[in-house]
Amino acid sequence: MDMPIPLRVRLAALWATLMSLYIYNDYFMLYRPGVLGAMAQGKMGPLGPATPTVLIAVSAMLAIPALMIALSVLLPSVASRWLSAAIAIFYTGIEGLTLVGADPAYQIVVALEIVTTLAILAIAVRWPVPRFPGGSEP
Repeated sequence: MDMPIPLRVRLAALWATLMSLYIYNDYFMLYRPGVLGAMAQGKMGPLGPATPTVLIAVSAMLAIPALMIALSVLLPSVASRWLSAAIAIFYTGIEGLTLVGADPAYQIVVALEIVTTLAILAIAVRWPVPRFPGGSEP
């Protein structure tokens, strides 16, 4: 008999899945003709020049879901729930924007990313309200 998987562990697993999808999709897109040459010239795909501001923004965008792997387990339940929901909504929107005009291989993985962020959102919004004193979990 399987034991139920705690919500926090489910969220952490989904955030880890999302990060894996991001990493592998970006990695495999390096095989497209001209991508490495553009990178060598300091260009970052549709974002244009890889300025310090662009690099900071992209780094932050990738760091947030990576941090959510740990934060979904370590934060108090209310914070974990709402932060997971808000970030999942935000990233679902970003992922939707990257679908337009992308290579079919990229679109397939982005579709999986969207399914993953929607699963995170579903778990977060269905998270039961604690019934324990002080709002803590057992």
